[in-house]
Amino acid sequence: MGGPSADGAQGYRVWAVPGLPEIREGDDLAKVIAAAEPGLADGDVLLVTSKIVSKAEGRVVRADDREAAIDAETVRVVARRGPLRIVENRQGLVMAAAGVDASNTPAGTVLLLPEDPDASARAVRDGLRDALGVDVGVIVTDTFGRPWRTGLTDVAIGAAGVRVLDDLRGGTDAHGNPLSATVVATADELAAAGDLVKGKADGLPVAVVRGLPHLMAGDDGEGARAMVRGARDDMFRLGTSEAVREAVTQRRTVRAFTDEPVDPGAVRRAVAAAVTAPAPHHTTPWRFVLLESEESRTRLLDAMREAWIADLRRDGKSEESIAKRVRRGDVLRNAPYLVVPCMVMDGSHSYGHARRDAAEREMFVVATGAGVQNLLVALAGERLGSAWVSSTMFCRDVVREVLGLPETWEPMGAVAVGHPAEEPRPRPERDPGAFIEVR
Repeated sequence: MGGPSADGAQGYRVWAVPGLPEIREGDDLAKVIAAAEPGLADGDVLLVTSKIVSKAEGRVVRADDREAAIDAETVRVVARRGPLRIVENRQGLVMAAAGVDASNTPAGTVLLLPEDPDASARAVRDGLRDALGVDVGVIVTDTFGRPWRTGLTDVAIGAAGVRVLDDLRGGTDAHGNPLSATVVATADELAAAGDLVKGKADGLPVAVVRGLPHLMAGDDGEGARAMVRGARDDMFRLGTSEAVREAVTQRRTVRAFTDEPVDPGAVRRAVAAAVTAPAPHHTTPWRFVLLESEESRTRLLDAMREAWIADLRRDGKSEESIAKRVRRGDVLRNAPYLVVPCMVMDGSHSYGHARRDAAEREMFVVATGAGVQNLLVALAGERLGSAWVSSTMFCRDVVREVLGLPETWEPMGAVAVGHPAEEPRPRPERDPGAFIEVR
């Protein structure tokens, strides 16, 4: 039992609850735990291994193929290395194998995590209050690995009656320094403390922590779901190879942007990725003009619009048709940031032969396109939307004059950049076989 130490700090005690029977489907966990006489008191926190919660709730399912069971519980794959899969499961938890467990369960079956671990914790808490008349917190725990750290530890996947997060932001440390980012995962700390006494193979699935009543919530609390980091705040949402594939396949043409400013550093990082594209003869055929001021964007787009209108009038288009066509350029005009990729043919070879000289130019065009694609993919990785519009290619002289570019720079379109105003629509499935010929 903990008490005040010489320096005034509070201690706590943690112990495993012995004497619990094998849990089966339909068992009332609260009654089973109460029958083991755990000696609970108000303010205690009960730590319950998810495995016995799942067994009681009938989460044992027939599955001769564990991989198929993992597939069924998976919302998205975060990383894959050989047979190991790190996935987000139906509960929003990112973990190995979606929490599907084939140990300590009959052959031909697997054990799934509780359907709603917070609800499971609330049910045990309410049952113990009814059975023993005590007000305790309950945490449902499971074993996780962690990025950048070797080894496993228990964390909270469900909670009731416990403050799962202790937000210290706005306070100060012992030296008076402001705390601006400190949010303590108290429920995870409690889960890990219980794991020290429960063990992984000792048949002790329940533990009690006593001496930390300040971690109790006034009611059931917000539950462990509050600890799941949302996609927008997840800086490490995918493994490396998965992130590359995701960035490529999720790169979309975005035509509507918010007013949120674009971080110039993010664009420069995307340019750094762009210039790693392959190029002929060890050349660097790309240049990227960054239009960061509204004045520079407006000046360029106004001049391009006038050139476009002149071309359309030359084609004999009606004024109504011209106005309709010109509105297509609004995607550039409404973007908070523009990039004008240019091709330069420094280092190109001249053969004095039309066919070979044309092929030489095409090599540089392809290399420039690869650089622009790198730029677009890297922007997607920075969570920025983009649209590559070819309009500058139709009035290169105008663009060079307005931007003061050398004659050797060939504008290859303009890229609108910004924060997408809405989520992109699902991309239609494409069969890669339709684009493949094998010889």
